Amino acid sequence: MANTIQSKKRARQSEARYAVNKARRSRIRTYLRKVEEAIASGNAEVAATALRNAQPELDRGVTKGVLHKNTVARKMSRLAARVKALSNA
Repeated sequence: MANTIQSKKRARQSEARYAVNKARRSRIRTYLRKVEEAIASGNAEVAATALRNAQPELDRGVTKGVLHKNTVARKMSRLAARVKALSNA
């Protein structure tokens, strides 16, 4: 348990940051799920639109420190390749 004033404040800040980051991660996962569902449906236009909508959210997750930049780069690359393959087929 926090004893000093500063440690109590840090505990409060940590809880607040945790809530914000949790909401941000949830939002990112929602966008990723929409892209996955669009790819599964086989509609290339919807998948491309979902991917374009997901990209800024993923990038925002990087700038806010929720996700690592290489993780986002890998996810975007793999999703873009799948959407491209869908549109070529």
